[in-house]
Amino acid sequence: MNFLTLDLNLLRVFDAVMVEQNLTRAADKLAMTQPAVSNALKRLRFSFSDELLIRTAHGVKPTPRAETLWPAIRQALSTLEAAIAPTSFDMAKAQTTFRMAMADATAALWMPALVRAIERDAPGINARMVPLTTREPRPLLIRGDIDIAVGFFPGVVAQMIGGQGAARSPIRHERLYSGHYVCVMSKDHPLAKTELTLDAYCNASHLLVSFSGRAHGLVDEALLQMGRERRILLTVNQFFTGGKVVANSDLITVLPHHLIASTGMTDALIWKELPFAMPEVHIDMLWHERDARNPAHKWLRDNLVKMTNDTLDAQLGHDKQLDT
Repeated sequence: MNFLTLDLNLLRVFDAVMVEQNLTRAADKLAMTQPAVSNALKRLRFSFSDELLIRTAHGVKPTPRAETLWPAIRQALSTLEAAIAPTSFDMAKAQTTFRMAMADATAALWMPALVRAIERDAPGINARMVPLTTREPRPLLIRGDIDIAVGFFPGVVAQMIGGQGAARSPIRHERLYSGHYVCVMSKDHPLAKTELTLDAYCNASHLLVSFSGRAHGLVDEALLQMGRERRILLTVNQFFTGGKVVANSDLITVLPHHLIASTGMTDALIWKELPFAMPEVHIDMLWHERDARNPAHKWLRDNLVKMTNDTLDAQLGHDKQLDT
């Protein structure tokens, strides 16, 4: 391939298809027809002597050569875009709508502060909450069904941090918070005034917050490693519902410590440290590369980071209400 004869506009098409992983969405983004995008890719294949992007039932799949090329092309286009983009952006005049996916408890903690920030700094911004029903939000982000996802995505983030295609992935992430799991029960529970041993924990009746309704979670995996199990009497798909039920029954549950306040049942609940080890719970923010340099989207991400810090700091003053 001779770089001097390469049509650099073709690299914009290549980048858009790599980002969108779909010819139709890439064509819409580039204000081109799909045949024009297909023709551009055909010319690129000839220039690089490689298929680059192969059609599949779900879009396109990059070849190893395309995966090797994309980081350098993405960086070069980003540098050029930054050089010629407007140097100022007035958030007060922005007009857009963000679709955000997060669990009910996370939304209850974060959204009041976000609404205040919108009313104060960005009156043209609207937010639409989408129920988070999966630990794998990447397809939603790739399809453009949502603009941002906030939650606990251990498998996804492990893949990204572990280098399994992280540099070439169109999904970006930032850790908002790391905390730990605790056992939560009613203040009137028979175990409230006694030591929470492993036997006592396993012999109790349990509630599990499960997005899928599947009665098996991280706690059950930890117990399985010890040759133990528990009875899950009830599964629910909302933290608020879980808190309400536990506060008014003899069921116990396991929640991330920072989400207890979001149940709205702080006065009726206590928490105890678990009698076995559990991995930390990480709350991460995920978004698509297509929005990485969008000023309004960056404003949203920056505010979510600030709100996380402010919200968690405020909760420190309420922890004594749950102290055993």
